[in-house]
Amino acid sequence: MATGGHHADEAHHRGGRRSDAVGENYMRGLYGDDDYSASHYGQQQQSAAMAVAKALASGTAAFTMLVLSGLAVMGTVLALIVATPLLVIFSPVLVPAAITVALLTTGFVSSGGFGAAAVAVLAWMYRYQSSSDQQQHPQSGHGKAHDVKDWAQHRLEQARAH
Repeated sequence: MATGGHHADEAHHRGGRRSDAVGENYMRGLYGDDDYSASHYGQQQQSAAMAVAKALASGTAAFTMLVLSGLAVMGTVLALIVATPLLVIFSPVLVPAAITVALLTTGFVSSGGFGAAAVAVLAWMYRYQSSSDQQQHPQSGHGKAHDVKDWAQHRLEQARAH
């Protein structure tokens, strides 16, 4: 009965109801108290003061961010106001320069891509020929690449005959 009275006493201090471990952890998180105990009534005033301090700090941070956001927008608008006439004046030079840079970039990127694809195809062909030579015709050395060459020569002779 002593443990029952002890639980009843704890339940009274926790708001009139018994709590399990999850409820107790919830109360600890709610009041920001890692050592939640029977003295939480005195801590309610501290919790209220802490909540006010948190609200004040978050309000100050939000206001600061809002001011910085406004300054960024104002700076962007001013930069646009200053840059627009310069862009209009220099557009006969800037537009062709931008097109040239875009074409050069596209050319170099596509050239690199095609080169990488060619190397990949050559590597595949080498591996394919090596594996087919070893597996299909180990003595003759007559592989698929040789067959393709013979077929291409036959087709070329047919085309010349017509």
